[in-house]
Amino acid sequence: MQTILIQLDTDLQPSVFDRVVAVDSGVGHLFSYSAVTPDTVTGLVHGAIFTRGPADLKNTAIFIGGGSAADGETLLKKVQKTFFGPMRVSVMMDSNGCNTTAAAAIASARRHMTLESVPAVVLGATGPVGLRAAELLAIEKSHVTLVSRTLERAESACAAIRSRLPEAQLTAAAADQPEKYEELCRGNSVVVAAGAAGACFLKEGALQRISGLRMAIDLNAVPPVGIADISVMDKAVDKSGVLCFGAIGVGGLKMKVHRRAVASLFESNDHILDTQAVYSLALEVAGILR
Repeated sequence: MQTILIQLDTDLQPSVFDRVVAVDSGVGHLFSYSAVTPDTVTGLVHGAIFTRGPADLKNTAIFIGGGSAADGETLLKKVQKTFFGPMRVSVMMDSNGCNTTAAAAIASARRHMTLESVPAVVLGATGPVGLRAAELLAIEKSHVTLVSRTLERAESACAAIRSRLPEAQLTAAAADQPEKYEELCRGNSVVVAAGAAGACFLKEGALQRISGLRMAIDLNAVPPVGIADISVMDKAVDKSGVLCFGAIGVGGLKMKVHRRAVASLFESNDHILDTQAVYSLALEVAGILR
């Protein structure tokens, strides 16, 4: 029986990127739908679960994408509520690449250092990738500072993570100037920059001025990058004692994780690939034991 991936995209046009990755993951057939909302998704899910018997439903899966991670999370909840009994299929949510990118970034860090009890700071922590990177660092038991432009947003992000990880060691902080971002990075061993395109957090030379810094990851591939000292191509490049990763340097692992995640949807009919599940796959792909 051929595999079918049903792409539910919340944007006006289904993501070409996600469609290419689906094809490269070996999907037999790809059905793509745009502008999908919680109000319109039920019929699409019913079409997925009522056309094959329970034993064959592992050959059908759903991928939720689009530019808004918040919309993707809402759609994921509605899709799950539509399932009942054995009538369900596996689902992956990766709106804006939020889960695969964050998972690849933190798995890249884990390849080179133990993160437990390590002080880490996430710049742009309230964005879709930053929030998930902070959550994954918390899973690794790092002491994480979440930085946003307003303290209220940073505190809200901390609360969201604590709702899933009550023991998470989190601190909220606010900054809106490179000098303040640099100040907040001091004393941290790991810095992850996950801001919007065009947001430069740390100016040239900042990495050398931050004492105790061991690793810096910049996930912005669009100039100007988020950390001026890091090239988008950097992959575990040592710069004055700081191990650096750029967006494309992380991107190789991200693509492997994305393809592996899509393929894994067809192993059973009850996988839910959310942030933590995608991270587990990323560690597996990276050859890291939990």
